[in-house]
Amino acid sequence: MDTDNRAYLFGQILGTHSFLLKDGFLKPDEYSEISEQYFLPGGETGTAATVLASLGVSIKMDGTQIRTEVAPMLKEFYRDKTVDISSLGLLQDDAGIMDYVVIAGLVRSPMGRFAQLFSSGKRWWGIPKEEDISGCGAAGIDPFFGEESLLAARLCIELGVPYVTIDAPHDSFLHRHAAVNAVSRECTSIRYKGMPSEAVLELMMSSGEGLTVITQGGDDMLYGRNGGKIQRMKPFDVSVKSTLGAGDTFKAGCIYGLLKHMNDDKLVRFASACSAIAISRFPLPLYPPTLSEVQALINQK
Repeated sequence: MDTDNRAYLFGQILGTHSFLLKDGFLKPDEYSEISEQYFLPGGETGTAATVLASLGVSIKMDGTQIRTEVAPMLKEFYRDKTVDISSLGLLQDDAGIMDYVVIAGLVRSPMGRFAQLFSSGKRWWGIPKEEDISGCGAAGIDPFFGEESLLAARLCIELGVPYVTIDAPHDSFLHRHAAVNAVSRECTSIRYKGMPSEAVLELMMSSGEGLTVITQGGDDMLYGRNGGKIQRMKPFDVSVKSTLGAGDTFKAGCIYGLLKHMNDDKLVRFASACSAIAISRFPLPLYPPTLSEVQALINQK
């Protein structure tokens, strides 16, 4: 089995309604013209699956339960792609988990009902299975699903499958055992308010076994691992059409880097190039970065 070309993903898989505005972002009491709108797979795991498939990777995906409205869209979208969604639970009691995102260039505003869902006391996601992870060369695990996210991590550890997670705090099980933890500026500004990015990274480096990357939009990425020095890398300069899915694409690039046994510098550079291509187009699910495009962008710099 080709483990270097197989990945397991567990996490948020949504139906995303996206609206690209024509003349700037919404203003109170003013009309806004919609330039483009779509209903496509989204969520941190759904987007990562789409990107990895475009890079030539086979994916086994689990996480959010799909339902009556989201399920047909997902099945049709992934029908001709190397994404296996057979582990996703199908429930008939509602339309499914969806979000709504309004976008204008660098600015976007997501809307949904996640606070209600997480406070409902119900589990609306699946339970990771050993047979789905076995035979994979790397995994991606979203931290949102409590004990099930931890179970996915424990199964990866038992099976020797390195995993990428996102925005996991320094004192969490997910961070301590991750091969890569990709942390957004949004996360650091909330969880580590008032701390310089370098101080946050030093804390995370000293608390985990793997590589920590802090992404900062158009500012330098910071990355490093326990016992090493903080490294910096400037993001690729591209014309931004939509930032929707940028972080999810970065995660996918990190997973690809693990599959291909890249060193830290090459992995961060590859993930950054993936993300740069993603923000230069809309909608990302219909135009995900290809391996040749990523390599061409890397060669330009």
